[in-house]
Amino acid sequence: MRWIPVRPGRFWPTNLLRQQVFALKSALWLSRHRAEYDVLHVNGFISWVRADVNTAHFVHGGWFASRYYPFALTKGLWSAYQYVYTRANTVLERWAYRRSRAIVAVSGKVADEIRRIGIDGSRVGVIYNGVDTRAFAGARPDRAAYGLPDDAFLLLFVGDLRTPRKNLGTVLKALTKLPEHVHLAVAGYLPGSPYPDEARALGLERRVHFLGLVKTMPTLMSSVDAYVFPSRYEAMSLSLLEAMAAGLPVVTARTAGGAEIITADCGVVLDDPDDPHALAGAIGELARSRERCREMGAAARELMDQFGWAQMGAQYLALYRRLMPSSQSSAHGAPGPAAVAGPAPVATQEPL
Repeated sequence: MRWIPVRPGRFWPTNLLRQQVFALKSALWLSRHRAEYDVLHVNGFISWVRADVNTAHFVHGGWFASRYYPFALTKGLWSAYQYVYTRANTVLERWAYRRSRAIVAVSGKVADEIRRIGIDGSRVGVIYNGVDTRAFAGARPDRAAYGLPDDAFLLLFVGDLRTPRKNLGTVLKALTKLPEHVHLAVAGYLPGSPYPDEARALGLERRVHFLGLVKTMPTLMSSVDAYVFPSRYEAMSLSLLEAMAAGLPVVTARTAGGAEIITADCGVVLDDPDDPHALAGAIGELARSRERCREMGAAARELMDQFGWAQMGAQYLALYRRLMPSSQSSAHGAPGPAAVAGPAPVATQEPL
């Protein structure tokens, strides 16, 4: 693998501007070196260049159309910026998808959203996000490493703690309706997050454990009893798959991409991500039976055997070969991968 540094510079005031500089610089480099690669693979709108494969990890148009989209031009400067960011990326991603030969959605939900923004459905297929199943299945619990109580029924939430999209607020409200022995560990970037103050206001400061960024996620996930993630919008949550690979029962919502693969044997999928009563009920059922938790966790881990990196990589390689001219494909031979410009594959399941 060859890494090409593209530096947009550190002086741009917003991510939106910084991403545009990267898109232009990367397009200039790729236009000069395009002949060196058999397949060009990008993620969404990342460069002003036509791609062979475009993997959609997020659909800004889908998030904007969601009933849970919270931002507006009239709600303050930060909200206005988020609104402009979403609208700009909605236009840019549509441009990128229309100019890509094949579009890989990381879930069926994402595929539907791409079709709804006017993209030809015949070029859209699904390769689900994958996970390092061995790393998560083989980890050992260590609550002491994170300062977590041994005697609690411990939930885990992982995600961005600075915006309401991941929906930690509803999890906190649900926790107020659950017995005292049910605790919550929260992993994510804390500076600027409103949730520590919200937890204190709800009287949960002794039951909610904010861990900050965690680099040893397999160990953390093996140390808890269940994973809770009622995200208001998600393309295909990697943390949800990792939790299942770690052998955890999961509680999520239909609005979270990934819910489509969860069966009643391994998790609970709520209709409304903002219903704390339903969320508390689902968590309470798990907290009442550790044996049921273990059974559901085992089923989740078994399901994740279908979502490993090897399966994902095989599907991407098959797609690359299909898009290559027949003479190039045969020259590479069956076992060898195509030369690819773009990110390493990060997902898999249904063939495109």
